[in-house]
This record gives sequence, C-alpha cells and structure tokens, in this order.
Amino acid sequence: MKQISKFLALILRHKPEVGGLRLDAEGWADVEAVLAAIRQRFGDFDRRQLDELVRTSDKQRYAFDESGGKIRANQGHSIPIDLKLTPVAPPPLLYHGTSERLVGAILEQGLVRGRRHHVHLSPDLEPAMRVGARRSGRPVVLQVWSRAMAEHLFFRSANDVWLTDHVPPAYLRLLD
Repeated sequence: MKQISKFLALILRHKPEVGGLRLDAEGWADVEAVLAAIRQRFGDFDRRQLDELVRTSDKQRYAFDESGGKIRANQGHSIPIDLKLTPVAPPPLLYHGTSERLVGAILEQGLVRGRRHHVHLSPDLEPAMRVGARRSGRPVVLQVWSRAMAEHLFFRSANDVWLTDHVPPAYLRLLD
C-alpha cells in the first residue's frame, strides 16, 4: 500500500501525466481515472481499497470531493493549482520537522518553499518529529513564531497542515 500511496502523491501533487491524468484548476482528478492509473501500474486495485488508503493515511494527505467522484491532494503540489484556501490567523507557535544536516541552511535562509507552493508547518510537535524522521540524519524540530509573522499570509489545509510562503530566520528557534 505504501508504494501506491507514493504513486498517488506523484500523480496528484507533481506529475499527473505519469498516470495519464488531467487535474482541474483546483487539483481534482476523476476517481475512476485515478483507479485506472493505479491498476495499470500495480494491478488489481478497487474503490474500496482507495477509500481505505485515503481514510487510513497517517497524514490525511488526500481528500474526496462531496460527490465522492473526485480526489485530490490536500497540499504539497509542485504544479500550478489553486486549493481555494482562505487566509487565516495562525496559532502563536507552529513546528517544522527536518533533518539535522539541513538546519544550518534553514537558520541562515529561513524556511523556503522550494518547488512547492508553500512551506508546510505542523500545529503540534509530534507530527513535526515524524516529518523530520523521514529524511536521513537525526530528526530535529524548529519552532516557528507564527503569530509574530503578521506580514505573512497563513492558510490551513483540510488535514490541518499550516501553509505559508516563507518563514524568515528571525522567526525560527531550534528545539533541543
């Protein structure tokens, strides 16, 4: 199931053409087309299994529309889409997990979005630790003084990931 989830991330966030998909302006793809792409790559896979994958995803990375006929990634896109998120005031503190080897550059440049639309931040320490542990090296967590960043817009995705364009170094603190 992990390989299918990674493939889903690829076709819904970065390269829909790999699965022969067309995403609409808001990132939605037809569920039947997604199932066909998964079957072509991995063999037998049905709607019940897709529902289970979406429901049990530890990060709740994907969502179905109200009709259940479309699916999209909640955030993390490197392709141009508009999730129609409304700016919202962030909590006073947010967290970002990374690996120890990246800390120097982050403390110098801040958190940058790279090829994605936004920097991803967690509302709690535990999810940030999980994110940091995905990369090679010792996981570390940075605390973000988000409420102090009044000049920056924040958004909250459907799966409670906080998004912003950039976090300057002045708003970061390395947690021990």
